[in-house]
Amino acid sequence: MTHLQAHTFLSSTDLSPDRLKGMSCGIEKESLRAQPSGALALTPHPLALGSALTHPCITTDFSESQVELVTGVHISVQAALDELTQVHQFTYRSMQALGDEMLWVSSMPCDLPTDETIPVARFGSSNVGRAKSVYRLGLSHRYGRRMQTISGIHYNWSFPGVTSEQYFAQIRNFRRQSFLLLYLFGASPAVCSTFVAGRQHELQQLSPSTMYMPFGTSLRMGRLGYQSDAQASLAVSYNSLEGYAASLQDALTRPYAAYEKVGIQNPGGDYNQLGTTLLQIENEFYGTIRPKRVIFSGERPLHALRERGVEYIEVRLMDLNPFEPAGISTQTMRFLDVFLLHCLTNASAPDSPEEIAALARNQHRTAARGREPGLTLERGSQEVLLTDWGHQIVAECAPIAAALDAAHGTSDYSAALAAAKAGLNDASTLPSAQVLAAMAKDHDNSFIKFVRAQSEKTMAYFQALPFSSEQHAHFTQLSQQSMVDQKKIEALDSMPFEMYREQYVSAERLNAPKKAEVAAVLSA
Repeated sequence: MTHLQAHTFLSSTDLSPDRLKGMSCGIEKESLRAQPSGALALTPHPLALGSALTHPCITTDFSESQVELVTGVHISVQAALDELTQVHQFTYRSMQALGDEMLWVSSMPCDLPTDETIPVARFGSSNVGRAKSVYRLGLSHRYGRRMQTISGIHYNWSFPGVTSEQYFAQIRNFRRQSFLLLYLFGASPAVCSTFVAGRQHELQQLSPSTMYMPFGTSLRMGRLGYQSDAQASLAVSYNSLEGYAASLQDALTRPYAAYEKVGIQNPGGDYNQLGTTLLQIENEFYGTIRPKRVIFSGERPLHALRERGVEYIEVRLMDLNPFEPAGISTQTMRFLDVFLLHCLTNASAPDSPEEIAALARNQHRTAARGREPGLTLERGSQEVLLTDWGHQIVAECAPIAAALDAAHGTSDYSAALAAAKAGLNDASTLPSAQVLAAMAKDHDNSFIKFVRAQSEKTMAYFQALPFSSEQHAHFTQLSQQSMVDQKKIEALDSMPFEMYREQYVSAERLNAPKKAEVAAVLSA
């Protein structure tokens, strides 16, 4: 037994009621702003929502038209969803000033304009704000703007007393078994045909304006989603914090010819990207799950991880569920809690380049064909039925669900497992199947018509919920304070942007070991 296998996972005996009650979660949810027609809204981020740079719970993601709503950390899934609901209520009320704009409730984008017309998010004139915009311009040069308008919901999760080594063991198990989450919760089996115009793809035509995969679960997590040829060359290992950090540092400091051609600035002096390396910054690495640590102002995420270890993990493969007003339900969150504890409390062998490649194939297979009867996945040297493997995982989760139910005095965790079991027995109950069924029944098999109708319904739902004057005053104050905070940052800036950029992307800021040490870890 290697040191990687010995004691890197929690035993189920470590799941005391007090510890289970200390498990915490938070949510980050992206949504495009759309016009009533289903076209992308091209208006600036609403002023009433405050500063996207400094607001603690309302910001933008890639595009100025892409709102990101963020909760704090909660020890109850209901409390996290309640906060997300309130942030939605304030957001919809603030958007009313822009006419009939609504939040698009699907992960796959609305009707998009030409690539260059999609507005990149703006964060003001400070160095940190400019760097955020330049980073996004870099993404647009590297991957195109359409891909960046895909939206998702990220689930942040932590458990008391877990070491970095144990979190990495959990991450390895998560990556092995995450096909189950794509199968159960994928909700993007179809796209507007404008999204794939001029691109190679394997989709089939469903109607004049809609492409789909008949058994697809999450096209967002498939070959059309967050994929890149450049990143395909990255076989990042999750065997240890040191190895993971060395892999990322290599990508953050390795020049990449195609990006060197783009250049940092254009001939007119405008910035194209932050740097010409394989990754501009850590967030450019598209993983289904990330080890995370809250960073200090101006600190690089990799430096924070190396200095202080893993604080929580970020689950990044969840689609927006168009049938749930907030994009996710408490039942789904409870299943995630059980699943993540299962990944944490099971033995976790080291990964290998061969396994990493097989996991990518499993992900693509499940995303494109997950509901296909008889679909198999690679498990070691065998091909196993997706549903058989899924049933095995769900069965292994039962004691954890029972322990959580006992700790919280509920039966909700076992109910979440029962729903998963039902989904494995009958694929027609899954969100991806329900999306296609609703499109066929009421919307002429049109993706845009279906999502537009769901988006209108969701807007009406949030606008009808009671929202007290105290709640409104609280969020109004947050927005106003964020504008003050942005102005403060801008007033304190004295360094020329180019000097700031050079310092920010320097290898020294990554708390870098010497090149030889990175090479030694990578080759180990």
